[in-house]
Amino acid sequence: MISTHMNHAVKVLLLVEDNGADVRLMKEAFRESGIVEDISVVTDGEEAMMFLHKTGEYENAPRPHLILLDLNLPRKDGRQVLSEIKSDHDLKRIPVIILTSSQAEEDIRTTYELGANCFITKPLDFGEFTEITRLLADFRLGVVRLPEG
Repeated sequence: MISTHMNHAVKVLLLVEDNGADVRLMKEAFRESGIVEDISVVTDGEEAMMFLHKTGEYENAPRPHLILLDLNLPRKDGRQVLSEIKSDHDLKRIPVIILTSSQAEEDIRTTYELGANCFITKPLDFGEFTEITRLLADFRLGVVRLPEG
């Protein structure tokens, strides 16, 4: 059995999600899991890139250790954000997990081709969100090895 320890917690999670109800569900599920120390939320793709590049109101933003990215975002969609992250030398090693309502094979294929680390279809209720966060924690923190920094 894989165990998740707080010393392996994700210090900063960047959640890129425009649906307020999904944000609340994910924040509560991660809070219950105890694996995330800080959750930063942005609601569109342009904000996500400003956060990651520490520009504008995000000049003091922390560097995320993990990004959960929705695909269908206003102003700049998640595919564009993912492409920019994975083509940026300073950002490309940050793991990006697509968490979206899409089940389209084209979205799955495209996001993996762009460098997504994982594609998850959003669960429908809080119990499923909690289970997804637990499984994600066990996998991301118990199995996956990432480079330092």
